[in-house]
Formats: sequence, structure tokens, C-alpha cells
Amino acid sequence: MEQQTNTASLKIKRTVAALAAIGVLGAGGAMVVHQNNAGANAAAAAAAPAPVAAAVAPAASAPLVALPDFSQIAARNSPAVVNISVTGSTKVAYDPSAQAGNDDFGNDPFFEFFRRFQGPQGGQRGGRDVPTHGLGSGFIVSPDGVIMTNAHVVRDAREVTVKLNDRREFRAKVLGTDPKTDIAVLKIDANNLPIVPLGHSSDLKVGEWVLAIGSPYGFDSTVTAGVVSAKGRSLPDDSNVPFIQTDVAVNPGNSGGPLFNTRGEVVGINSQIYSQTGGFQGLSFAIPIDLAGRIKDQIVATGKASHAKLGVTVQEVNQGFADSFKLATPEGALVANVERGSPADKAGLKSGDVVRKVNGQRIIGSADLPALVGTSLPGDKISMDVWRDGKIVSLTATLGNAADKVAEVAKNDSAAGKVKLGLALRPLQSDEKREAGISAGLLVEDAGGAAANAGVQPGDVLLSVNGRPVNTVEQVRDVVEKSAKSVALLIQRGPDKIFIPVRLG
Repeated sequence: MEQQTNTASLKIKRTVAALAAIGVLGAGGAMVVHQNNAGANAAAAAAAPAPVAAAVAPAASAPLVALPDFSQIAARNSPAVVNISVTGSTKVAYDPSAQAGNDDFGNDPFFEFFRRFQGPQGGQRGGRDVPTHGLGSGFIVSPDGVIMTNAHVVRDAREVTVKLNDRREFRAKVLGTDPKTDIAVLKIDANNLPIVPLGHSSDLKVGEWVLAIGSPYGFDSTVTAGVVSAKGRSLPDDSNVPFIQTDVAVNPGNSGGPLFNTRGEVVGINSQIYSQTGGFQGLSFAIPIDLAGRIKDQIVATGKASHAKLGVTVQEVNQGFADSFKLATPEGALVANVERGSPADKAGLKSGDVVRKVNGQRIIGSADLPALVGTSLPGDKISMDVWRDGKIVSLTATLGNAADKVAEVAKNDSAAGKVKLGLALRPLQSDEKREAGISAGLLVEDAGGAAANAGVQPGDVLLSVNGRPVNTVEQVRDVVEKSAKSVALLIQRGPDKIFIPVRLG
């Protein structure tokens, strides 16, 4: 049995390798290997009751997972996937008074090429517009020519040309773009066009097969396939998009193209790749269609998109913070600052709170919070489970309008600490409080030991320890003495407030 299973598995792997080059995976149903021995079956039936035999029978053979056939999905949806070419311009440094004969490049034909990329450091003065060209993908969502793509595909475009699968070309109008989610909506003057069906990215499961169609490097209607590697992935690009991560081969030119599930429905828009070479390295990221569809509807209706705002600055909960706040696991978004008068402030959110859930969804990393807020609309209500003083507090906030401002992830200056805190503190004078815009706190006159190693600096103002406001040195000592592994210091540095974890012992 083991040999048969290994042989079947080997055949499947060879089939995938052989057919991957043409973008098609072999189809087949789930297979169950049976022993065809009539005498043995009859003897087994006589020796044991039928229910027992039925229960044991499935264990005798293991089903193999069938590989999907993407050929029908590709044939049905490729006509609605378009190639997008963009022309624009960019300003480059240029010194018109420079003479080639007086330059180290002399009459080298690549002289102008190198000159353009020297920039200000190359001694260039002034500038001039140089034509630029770009390629991307998109897909038709309305028979009258509404097309979705990435905002970065058409950024700074002077002219956008859409080429259909049947080789017809149209000049496209950009109805609107939303850089926050990297969504753009185009319109071409055409009718009775093929469209793609839109699915629900919320139904996707990790490990599920997905298919991309696009124009990598200008190769139209290229089909690649893979699986969903992760969901709700946050990237350090200030986009606040909960990306779908896949291992589908996506390369430059695939941007803006659709990601399909095995039912042939669009579940994402291919947007980014993680690469150290500029090409595919197994990490691709798509914008969930549930989010993209809402942005598209807003752009079609108003020409722009609105985003929700909570009004907090958050940072990561590492093990040091988890120990300080007595959290079982280092998860959640630590609230470093609450904007005065913001939805968060009105909801009762405070510095030192750790947001653990939003609308019942767990917050694992700090970036999960702005990502969830970013998928909501101004006026939406969200419920939050917040860890405060060793227990969960439930809060409800009505989100405001971001007006191009979203919650930021504060950088953590933590580092490994030593045995003691190492701070020289004194109460603030009245004029210092007015200057800093605070009512209480302790001025850090000197920082050494564990606190200095963690990033605390002279001139910082210590506002709280482990979420407890401090006005005296005795209060700081009291909290530190009751802490086992680390303490979380809320520091005001200039106009900013940040939490800094300090390891004890």
C-alpha cells in the first residue's frame, strides 16, 4: 500500500512539473486504492459483522488530494483580463550648460543616461521632463467598460491605453485612484464587454488553490497558479491593507491583475511581491476583493474613496510588554497615544490599553488594528476588547473620517536591559508642564543602565509605568518593585508619546 501511494504521489509531482510551464495543472478525482480479492473479501465478511467491516474499510486505503484543472477558468475569464500601458513623464536633474567635451564621459553615447541618474549629488541644476512608460494588468467588471487595477499602475499617467484580449485597444479615462489601498478604476468607451465574476475573499482558506492571470513583462494572458499562503498579512508600507499572501508566480506587469479561486471568481487584485531581485521569489500579495470592491463603488460614485479613522498611535506588544501588563501572550495593539477629541478618545480608549479584539476578530500584531479600521467606513461602529489593569474592558467606537490620516505603528526603541532601571527623575515644574502640555509626569534628568539601553533619554518625560500614571519617584519605585521581568514606560519625547519596555534582571 505504501509503495502504491508513493508511486501515485510521484506521478502527480511529475505531472505538475511537466504541465506548470503551460499554466495548466492536471485534473482528476480523489482516488481510493482497493484490493480486488474476492476470496479475501468473502472470508472477511463471514468472519466479522458488516458494521465493523464498514468502519475498518476506509482505513485500508488513503484518498489522494486531486489537483484542480484551471483550463476552464483561464478560457472563461482571460477575455476579461486586460493589458494596461501607461505613458507619463518624470523630472530629472539636468545642467544644460554642461558640455560633453568638458565631462569625463566625453562623447560616450551613454553620457546622458548616466547624467540623468546622478541627481543633485551629481551637480545638476534645473531639470527637465523625461518620458516614462509602464505596463500593468486589469480586469473588466462592467460590460460598459469599467476596469479595476492598481493605483500605482496609473500613477502620474498622462495617457492610459487598455488592450483587450481580442487585441483591440482603447484610450482609458482614470475615474479615480486610492493610494491608501492601491486601487484605481478606469473607464473605456465600449459596450457588451466580457466581465469577471467577483467572489468573496472572506471565504478564502489558507492552503486553497488560486490562479492569477495578467501580463508579466508584457506577456499577455499569462496564467500562473499556487495556493493561499496566509490571510490578513500586514506590510510595512502604510497601506493598511490586510493582504492575501500567495505563492502564485507574480512579476512586474502582473500588478492590477485578478486572483481567482477554483470557482473562477475574483478574490483579490495582485499588487505586490517581496523580492530581493525584482522578480518572483515565492511571496506575492493581493488586495482582498471585498475591500477593493468597496473602494471601487466609492470611486465610481464620487471619484474618490473615504477611509475611517480611530485616532490612535499603536505599537507592538513584545514579550517584555506582555510580562509588564501580565498578558498570557504577546499579542494585541498597545495604545501609545490617543488623539484628543478622536473617536478613540470619545470611546474611552487610553494610553496603555492593549486592544486584543475588534468586532470579535483577534488582533495579533499592532498593524492588524489600523488594517481593520482601514477596511471600515466613516460612521461605522466597532466593538473592542481592551486589556486594562489586568482585565478585559469592552468599548465601542464610532469611526471618523481619516482625511488622509490613518493610525500609525510607532517604532519601538526597546533593547536588552540590565539589572536596574537606572533613571534619575524629578517632578516637573509648573512652567515645564505648560510647555509640554501635560498635567503630571517626571522629567528624566539622566538615563543609565537598563533604561538607557532600552532607549530612554535625558529630557524625556515619564508619564506612566505599566499603564499607571506616575507623579513621584516613590510611585515609580513601587511599580518597579512589584514587577518581575520588565516594565513598560510611557515616555513623552517632544510632541510624541511612545512606550518603551525595560527588562529587569
